[in-house]
Amino acid sequence: MTDATTTDAVLAARRLGLARRPWLRDALGVGLPAVALAAMLAVIMHIRPTAMSYFGFTLLFKLATPLVFAALSQMLVITLGDIDLSNGSFVGLVTCVTALFLADAPVEALLLYVLAVAAYAAFGLLIHVQRLPSIIVTLGMSFIWLGLAVILLPSPGGAAPAWLNAFMNWRPPLLPLPIWIALLAALAGHLVVTHSSYGAVLRGAGANPRAVERAGWSLLGIRAAVYAAAGSLAVLSGLALTGLTTSGDANIAPSYTLLGVGAVILGGGSFTGGAVSPVGTVVGALTLSLAGSLLSFLQVPPTWQIGAQGVILFLVLAGRILVAEKTP
Repeated sequence: MTDATTTDAVLAARRLGLARRPWLRDALGVGLPAVALAAMLAVIMHIRPTAMSYFGFTLLFKLATPLVFAALSQMLVITLGDIDLSNGSFVGLVTCVTALFLADAPVEALLLYVLAVAAYAAFGLLIHVQRLPSIIVTLGMSFIWLGLAVILLPSPGGAAPAWLNAFMNWRPPLLPLPIWIALLAALAGHLVVTHSSYGAVLRGAGANPRAVERAGWSLLGIRAAVYAAAGSLAVLSGLALTGLTTSGDANIAPSYTLLGVGAVILGGGSFTGGAVSPVGTVVGALTLSLAGSLLSFLQVPPTWQIGAQGVILFLVLAGRILVAEKTP
């Protein structure tokens, strides 16, 4: 065998490996949290078989919808290689705006949503133009969102619009509403991020921004659009949460920040940018949401539940790393 043939074979093998890696990442991203989700459902079914019903699934996943949207919002930011520490505080602000204005002053509420999303995009531009660490800027943003929320609603209160509460408690056929929303969100995210030209540009902006810029795309415009989309998804998260809780609370969703990050990484995402899985993120969010229900069934004290959720997340992530290392 000649040296040229050997070189060609090595290059071909490398190309094959590179072609397989996205499939492997996607499979691991969806497969492992799905296995963890199935295992937790099996434990719950063993403890309380009646939970495996339409009504039982509705209760188990009732609070999953806001987390799914918050996790997808975090996923978009992580796609660029950034991280958003203001996600939970922003969702809390949206619940306050919704509870105070949406029922009686919908125009004012919509205007506040638009201004909040525009501010979200502006902070994304600030990160890009000034080359600031996203973790520092978004940490500062979290205090801004929290301060505005406390000014609007110093203590929990207000009321969700009747139509929003009715929608979040709607019982569609076949599957509970949280499952339908998760399926539709996963499908939409998969089509946009994975199977569209804009998704390819978005992932390229996170993985190889110089190449995307050379291709004629504006990184400034991409970042503004991504942060605006992330803010819009966070608004949907706040709306869903208000519909479920029927009131607003500035401190209702601080855990969404790290749970959202956990769902993205659990679902196959990477902090390096460009490598995310919308389907995996949704499955990860469902898994983390169900973990809280499982711990309640196991009668774990509330003060221990956050730590126990972290242990579940760690075990699934460790399993993903071990499987990835052993897979060619």
